[in-house]
Amino acid sequence: MLTLKTLAAALALVGAAGAFAQAAPASSMPRVDQRQANQERRIDQGVTSGALTKRETARLEKEQAHVEKAETRAQSDGTVTKKERRHLHRMQDRASADIYRQKHDRQRAASAPGK
Repeated sequence: MLTLKTLAAALALVGAAGAFAQAAPASSMPRVDQRQANQERRIDQGVTSGALTKRETARLEKEQAHVEKAETRAQSDGTVTKKERRHLHRMQDRASADIYRQKHDRQRAASAPGK
C-alpha cells in the first residue's frame, strides 16, 4: 500500500517537473534539481528497506515539497539570486540530514521484511 502511495507521489512529481520544465529553463538550477532527485531516491530506498515509518516518510516528503515550492518561488521572477540559492542549499542540507537521521534511528516500519 505504501509503495503504491510513493509511486503515485513520484508520478505526480514527474508530471509537475515536466510542467515546470516548460516554465523555466531546464538548466536554471541543475545542482538543486539533482539534489532533490537524490533525496527523493533516498526516501524511496528507506521506504523499501523498512528504515522509514509511514509517519517519517510523510514528514520527509512534506519537507521535500517545501524545498520544491521555495525553488519555484525563487525562480518565479526569472532570476535566482545568490541569497535565494544559498537559502535553497541550506534547506536541502537540513532535509538531507533529516533523511539520514530518520533512516538510521531505531524506528522501523511495521511491515519491513526480515527486519
